[in-house]
Amino acid sequence: MRVCHALLLAPVLWMLPAMQAQQVAGESAAALSPEVRQYVKVPAGRVLLKDVRVIDGTGAAPLEHQMVMLAGGKIESIAPDVADPKVSADTAVVQLSGRTVFPGLVGMHDHLYYIARPNLDAAGRSESPLVVPYLPFSSTHLYLGAGVTTLRTTGAMEPYADLNLRQQIDAGQLPGPHLDVTGPYLEGTGSPFLQMHQLRDAEDARETVDFWAKQGVTSFKAYMYITRAELKAAIDEAHKHGLKVTGHLCAVTYPEAAELGIDDLEHGFFVNTQLDPGSDPDVCPNTVGNPTLTKMTAGSAEAKALIDLLVSHHVAVTSTLPVFESDDPAHLHLQPRVLETMSPPTREAYLYTRNQELMRAAANPKLAEERVERYKNGMALEREFVAAGGLLLAGPDPTGDGGVLPGYGDQREVELLVEAGFTPLEAIRIATLNGATYEGKAATIGSIAPGKNADLVVVDGDPSQHIDDIEKTEIVFKDGVGYDSKKLLESVKGRFGQY
Repeated sequence: MRVCHALLLAPVLWMLPAMQAQQVAGESAAALSPEVRQYVKVPAGRVLLKDVRVIDGTGAAPLEHQMVMLAGGKIESIAPDVADPKVSADTAVVQLSGRTVFPGLVGMHDHLYYIARPNLDAAGRSESPLVVPYLPFSSTHLYLGAGVTTLRTTGAMEPYADLNLRQQIDAGQLPGPHLDVTGPYLEGTGSPFLQMHQLRDAEDARETVDFWAKQGVTSFKAYMYITRAELKAAIDEAHKHGLKVTGHLCAVTYPEAAELGIDDLEHGFFVNTQLDPGSDPDVCPNTVGNPTLTKMTAGSAEAKALIDLLVSHHVAVTSTLPVFESDDPAHLHLQPRVLETMSPPTREAYLYTRNQELMRAAANPKLAEERVERYKNGMALEREFVAAGGLLLAGPDPTGDGGVLPGYGDQREVELLVEAGFTPLEAIRIATLNGATYEGKAATIGSIAPGKNADLVVVDGDPSQHIDDIEKTEIVFKDGVGYDSKKLLESVKGRFGQY
């Protein structure tokens, strides 16, 4: 069991001189609403991060004892620290000895909702239909407080609400990350989700993409029951609008999706159904990819052929290890901070499902062992994909499975990438620069360099040596405004699942 890390020594903020600094703070905060300003720790303006360790997100070794100057919402300069830096009177100096700064996380499988199962009981029974409450307040606070400064919603249940939320965040009316708003799920016939539109045919898929592209969504996600014809129509229409399509697939296999032109595949290699026995074209088998993952071991001919196909077709893969972590009973990752953040009914439901996982493993050790082996093989396939030149992205899929929450789950994904065999610096790159690269934003976010946006995370410790230090967030800068991580996270304690 891991314990949550307390936010320890707060950075020392020097204002030089006080009256001028107050004027700067007032000017920089003028565009932010009171709802946002209450969470601001370091107002926008000229800000010097002093004596800080820099992990730049490229995979390069950390730079010790650096000074990072922020101005106009951008990174102005990075230089070795000096004892008495010559700065203008309007510069706020933040002393960060012992701290590390790294790029804001780019969450590539994030949601603004949490699945609820009506009348779930301790035996795991629940009633239909699945209910998906929308949680824009607690989700955005958790994401930003945990260091996620940009995210893709990766399938929307409330697309109009997501679009309006993005507008209010961008206008400074609400705190939250930059949002790549994905359109409503592109789903075929058979979905158990009452809130999803079920596509009638390929023309319906094309019209759906065209309509939502015109409303302002910036990406699309295909889902489990979509057919090949529907997926092809959706991909072609999205590409006409200059937008990308990802997919959590089942009825369509990974090789089929790659040939159709999909841009990204969700959940690593855990949901590929190409080797599932008895599966029919355009039908989602009830085995949902488990036989394929069992057979397609890392290093096998089948794995090499698939990975070569994905790399040659420039198909990215999004790792979502936290949502599969409970496949290994040893990884039932019970964090006090997660339980404290859940509302009482959400916490009770999570503990019910967690106990069900433990009882299933105890009742059928052979099946439990098979699940563990699949989990480890899924990790190994992600390493093999990266070694072959594939673009691996990171996200947790915070929908309720495994107790994965927004923000905290994004941090856990980075930790699990390290457990999968990546170095801490490689894992941070996957969770920052790789996402920015896929989004076409690598020139502005994803790494720390002069001229880039000041989207940064300050943590107490050194994640390059101890990756779980990534949890010790203190300040999260977005566009040069430093948000108080502790205030954001505490604002939703006991409320996630409620609003």
